[in-house]
Amino acid sequence: MDLQDFQGRWLLDPERTTITTHSPTFWGFVHVKSVFSALDGRAEVEDDRLTGTLRIDAASVRTGIKRRDTHLRSAEFFDVEAFPTVEIVAESGEVTSPSWVTLHVRLTAKGREQELDLPTHVRNLGGGAVQLSTTATLNRRSLGVDGNLLGMMGDAAGVEAAAVFVRQP
Repeated sequence: MDLQDFQGRWLLDPERTTITTHSPTFWGFVHVKSVFSALDGRAEVEDDRLTGTLRIDAASVRTGIKRRDTHLRSAEFFDVEAFPTVEIVAESGEVTSPSWVTLHVRLTAKGREQELDLPTHVRNLGGGAVQLSTTATLNRRSLGVDGNLLGMMGDAAGVEAAAVFVRQP
């Protein structure tokens, strides 16, 4: 794989993109899965430089339990009133092997930034679309997402992303 193959502007297809988190609760006995449903983003590859932005509407978090979703939107967790967007900015990408690139990103949540290197699988979907898939384990407290009733939640949260981008004319 060569970045030259992906030259141009790309737009996120939110209908085919999924961002999920997995957080252990009840001292690790139960895992809560949440999905973010409102997303937008774009990317650009120019020469050998890859850049992009993915914005997640923090209020779009869904776990399947309305009361829990409301609590996750509160100031204890995502504080969507003050910080409505979680943003991931890709500052560069490095091809590491066929179908793999390491994205160097800056994640911002609740006004706090964290630098990450994300090994990312690139899959050509045909029709001018590609899927970028990655996983990461984040320390939610370092990002200010620190609500925790009686110590029932661990600090680590798993994140899985499968983002589909469509080449723009």
